[in-house]
Amino acid sequence: MDIISVIKQESRGLLGRGKAKILAPVAISWGLLIGTRMVYPVILPQLRNQFGLTLTTGGLLVTILWLGSALGQLPSGILTDRYTERTLMVTSTITVAGALSVVIMAPSALVLFVATGCIGVGLSLYPIARITILTETYPERLGSALGVTMAVGDLGQTLMPPLAGVLTAAFFWQLGFSPLIPGLLLCGVTLWLALPDTSTNGGMDAELTALRLRYVLSELRNPSLIFMTVVLFLFIFVWQTFSAFYPTYLAEEKGLSEAVAGGLFGLFFAFGVVVKPVAGSAYDRIGMRRSLAIILIGPVAGLLSLPFVDGFWPLVGITALVSSMLGTGAITQSYLSELFPDDMRGTGLGAVRTTAATLGAAGPVLFGVVAERGYFDEGYLVLAGILIVIIVLTVWMPEN
Repeated sequence: MDIISVIKQESRGLLGRGKAKILAPVAISWGLLIGTRMVYPVILPQLRNQFGLTLTTGGLLVTILWLGSALGQLPSGILTDRYTERTLMVTSTITVAGALSVVIMAPSALVLFVATGCIGVGLSLYPIARITILTETYPERLGSALGVTMAVGDLGQTLMPPLAGVLTAAFFWQLGFSPLIPGLLLCGVTLWLALPDTSTNGGMDAELTALRLRYVLSELRNPSLIFMTVVLFLFIFVWQTFSAFYPTYLAEEKGLSEAVAGGLFGLFFAFGVVVKPVAGSAYDRIGMRRSLAIILIGPVAGLLSLPFVDGFWPLVGITALVSSMLGTGAITQSYLSELFPDDMRGTGLGAVRTTAATLGAAGPVLFGVVAERGYFDEGYLVLAGILIVIIVLTVWMPEN
């Protein structure tokens, strides 16, 4: 079968039978939400100047953002099992829009940190509901559907950071966040109108009884889930740490202007627009182990080379290599979703993602401490080593 036929077949499977009206708003809203998250690294130098933050406290700010988006995923998963995905996803977009309004008016660092934590909590309400509704809508093409959704997310991360960098450089940092607020409110209205008002899983008792807790815990003792949680933690640690300081690193260590650094950071996600659908399709066709190992080879090579490369175009090449790590999410999240029974998928995903993401959220603040002591380059070499560990672990990773 030629490539054109494959694309047509995948498109019919993803968009046919009215599925486009679910996939489109889910994907676009996700793009704006994680685009919001990735504006922070671009604006971090201005936030440091205005609020007197060091590299360590700047890293702590990003850690709080990631920590909020991690801790809320378990309760989000439980609520997704009890209520509708629509309710959780609309609440997410409205919460983030409201917290952003507080950030741009923050009179002190304390308010900035608290509002940033609220953004993280708002972000945590969306991912599990997004996965469960796509799992129900695309039982045969979950990898492809998640890959497309995450690619649209990368499109948001591609456009938002450089736009915020330009607006911040030309005017003031608050303008980097301002356009996101009406966009998120519009997404909330669209999700409410487009998504079905039905519970994903009705077979399980709504109350968190002792019986239900035993049931969930028995599923979480699955060796495949424990193994995958470890792998997910390592990857999230690398990903959050890299993204938190890459624009700052390019500006302070590689001599690029802040606007160019923001543009290169956006280019990182532009490559991900291509990588994620390919990674999701690879998962559907060749399984998790091979697709995950292949997708991580480029990031290892890029991170090992980064400290020794200077100049705009060589850094573009390094950014392209590292960007293939963005395909990992389409593989790991598809695998995790298919490991859980239907009646506790949201709770199970929430438990795994909360555990992995909470531990991984320590990455930015730890990296900030290392960078502040003059070990920026060495920090990226350590991240490359962690990715090598993940590749080695895939040898023992069970398939579904």
